[in-house]
Amino acid sequence: MIFGLTIEKLLLIGLVAALILGPERLPRYAESLAGLTKRAREWVTTARTRVRDEMGEDFDDVDWRTLDPRQYDPRRIIREALLDDAPVASVAAAAQAAPAPTPPTTPVASPFRGPADGPTPYDTEAT
Repeated sequence: MIFGLTIEKLLLIGLVAALILGPERLPRYAESLAGLTKRAREWVTTARTRVRDEMGEDFDDVDWRTLDPRQYDPRRIIREALLDDAPVASVAAAAQAAPAPTPPTTPVASPFRGPADGPTPYDTEAT
């Protein structure tokens, strides 16, 4: 099954194409389809040969089924990643273990000019 096409669907597509093209043009289109199929097969063979030549001896050692993108299920990957990690302490346990923060002893300078207790600066030209 290629791209979800069954034999019945392919036969139906062929029948519709034969009816639309007609008996005069059908042999020419069938010949061009055969040529396209041969060129595509040559391209795949050439690409496979080039990959094999560039990878060298390692090409035969690769398990190509593990690299199939259809096997990757994001839910399974996340589940396995979460189960493989070391257990994380809960928020309550982390809060009990951490020391309480101490307030700063020096006052923090305001990034704005003017009194720190005054209104927030407002630029009428910017809005």
